[in-house]
Amino acid sequence: MKILVSYPPFNKGKGCPTLGQNRQFQFFKKPLYIYPVVPAIAATLLRQEGHEVIWNDCIAENWDYPQFLNFIEKEKPDLIAFETKTPVIKQHWKIINELKAYDFRLTTILFGDHVTALPEESFMHSQVDYVLTGGDYDFLLLNLCNFLNITKNEPSTMNQELRTKLEPGIYYRENNRIRNTGHFELNHDLDSLPFIDRDLTKWQLYAFNNGNFKRTPGTYIMSGRDCWWGKCKFCSWPVLYPKFRVRSVNNVLEEIGILIDKYNIREIMDDTGSFPIGEWLKKFCHGMIERNYNQKLYIDCNMRFGALSYEDFLLMKKANFRLVLFGLESANQDTLNRINKNLQAERIIQDCQMATKAGLFPHITIMFGYPWENYDDALKTLKLGRWLLKKGYAYTMQATIVIPYPGSPLFEEYKKDKTLKTFDWNDYDMKQPVMQTPIPNAKIMKLVQGMYRVSFQPEFVLRKIFSLRDMDDLKYSWRASKKVLGHIFDFKKDTVQKTI
Repeated sequence: MKILVSYPPFNKGKGCPTLGQNRQFQFFKKPLYIYPVVPAIAATLLRQEGHEVIWNDCIAENWDYPQFLNFIEKEKPDLIAFETKTPVIKQHWKIINELKAYDFRLTTILFGDHVTALPEESFMHSQVDYVLTGGDYDFLLLNLCNFLNITKNEPSTMNQELRTKLEPGIYYRENNRIRNTGHFELNHDLDSLPFIDRDLTKWQLYAFNNGNFKRTPGTYIMSGRDCWWGKCKFCSWPVLYPKFRVRSVNNVLEEIGILIDKYNIREIMDDTGSFPIGEWLKKFCHGMIERNYNQKLYIDCNMRFGALSYEDFLLMKKANFRLVLFGLESANQDTLNRINKNLQAERIIQDCQMATKAGLFPHITIMFGYPWENYDDALKTLKLGRWLLKKGYAYTMQATIVIPYPGSPLFEEYKKDKTLKTFDWNDYDMKQPVMQTPIPNAKIMKLVQGMYRVSFQPEFVLRKIFSLRDMDDLKYSWRASKKVLGHIFDFKKDTVQKTI
């Protein structure tokens, strides 16, 4: 089969959509291209199985819609698969319907967190053929494509007996009814996966224009799926991965060795929701050191406050970890409790200080717009975030609006309480709050902007200047400053109003 793994283009009026490999969707004025690890593994699996696979990321390649349609007409794929998210699902429905009008024989597939939460919805609003649920959609896509390949020349064999060969988690149409193969199961062996074919998936598109990388070229891997805590109420990814699994340490180290030797990668972002801790972390760090990989590249990762000791941070530094991303979310203990963060607020400062002392660079993420927080509560978070940045206990940060995606406990809670302002998925794009809050929208947007504006405070600027050590530092700071300006415009009031 000829299979297209695609991110189709969208109208650029709102900016560049951060669709692939992203838990909190945003449109950015300054493009940010994040390497989509699981779809890239899916493409690799399909090619390994003998399918003809085309990687088609129109967003990263800056294609417009006519280019995309011309490409479809030229290549005439048998099947096209999209990763989708809540703010773009309606656009994907429209694209699928247009593709079906052009060629009704083209098989279309959707996967991702939104369709996992609401799998039947897409069948009601589009002519999609299949929806893959759960986070192991690389395994499911291979299973489905192999099934379709067997039956494409023998439609009569598509009977109930053969359908038992489909794995659980696949939704489809049959006799104008929506059916499924059961609830998805996360029972696949992650070590059985091939290492990503980076050339097939055009890794260089994502290797440079990414604000996380100090050294380029950089790339992404995932040591686990997805977060060993996995209970934060605002996060939609636990709907994909309700069970945490990890690859073996040796398997991850072998992939890193290939990235060094074959691609000359200088920095890796491990995008596991929360990087494995305990003995796994220790073994990984010692493996990085023993193989001398710590002399060749940086490692960045997501981490949780309260998970590590100072000795852990020191070992990570020795293994050449650099950026450690922490979800701060709020400075208010009541909020941390209500979103089930499993975090005591005092650990925020403590862990930032320990990580910085060990030589690591904490990155903090902050959210504004909780329905129960008043302006003073939100201001407390703003002040803490700015203080951490100015004092050098946090190196970089990301500020966003709280958006409850379908499938997340926060969405279900506020859907039931009728606190949600809208169920128009286009509005879930972080251009405006979608929950009722005691803080006016304009003030929430200014709070987000206020976090980014700390970058222009004299104390912060001087600290950054004195921290410069080499040309990589200078280039990184220049790239970061442009990103900061872009983020300020992302949350600018008049920009928001123009997109509504």
